[in-house]
Amino acid sequence: MNRVDSIDKIPFLPIAFFKNHEIKSAAFDADIVFSSSSTTGRGQSFHHVKEVEVYRQSFIQAFEHFYGNISEYSIFALLPSYLERQGSSLVYMLEYLIGLSNDNESGFYLHNHQELYKKLISAKQANKKIILFGATFGLLDFADQYELNLEDAIIIETGGMKGRREELTRHEIHTYLKARLGVHQIHSEYGMTELLSQAYAPSDGIFYCPAWMKVCITDMNDPFEKISVGKTGVINVIDLANIYSCSFIQTSDLGRLSEDGGFEILGRLDYSDLRGCSLLTV
Repeated sequence: MNRVDSIDKIPFLPIAFFKNHEIKSAAFDADIVFSSSSTTGRGQSFHHVKEVEVYRQSFIQAFEHFYGNISEYSIFALLPSYLERQGSSLVYMLEYLIGLSNDNESGFYLHNHQELYKKLISAKQANKKIILFGATFGLLDFADQYELNLEDAIIIETGGMKGRREELTRHEIHTYLKARLGVHQIHSEYGMTELLSQAYAPSDGIFYCPAWMKVCITDMNDPFEKISVGKTGVINVIDLANIYSCSFIQTSDLGRLSEDGGFEILGRLDYSDLRGCSLLTV
């Protein structure tokens, strides 16, 4: 009888199944249901989360692994489109982190760029540790209007263009944002509705996972053939926080592993829906 006795024998569930099925490891009533943005209008994905506390612990521990104590930061979230709909797991995460920041100036911003500009200037003058977490197109819109010198602030982009702006390479986006916002690096976040964990790229578009999340790359034509470091294939994610849905997800993203254990995102598989969380090309 066939037995799964190694990771290599575990099949990864195509992420598209979240559009048409309730992906659950058992029968349960969900604490919360997260939904995708459906950027192309081809249907939303839904993630039924049995215990939302699992998600909270996942994003808190991942965030603090990469950036330290949340309470030390002023956190500004520039998330147009996410705030304009219900069910965003990203909005849930940022809302919770903002609450943990213990800073009255922390908060969400939709299109009120002038207010955000004033709050960032105020936080910098007060020598606060700043994190500006934004949808990629939202950060570009903000940078078009305002030029800042944020120096040691952490700017984290996610979400791509969502059809709002012309597609640019990650290098072009980061170069422009660094010049306009006065920082040395632009960070990135890799997350999605179907996963309860996130990977972060502190610089140069190389993402790293928390300990309970792992990325492997497989051949585009054979999902069981692992691709070696430096070669392009399909990004597959092992996310142990997905204990009540599916911890082995085959995404529709293309990428490659780096020598130091990180990974890059290189685009999308042909014919797959554009995902708001990774519309960038490299």
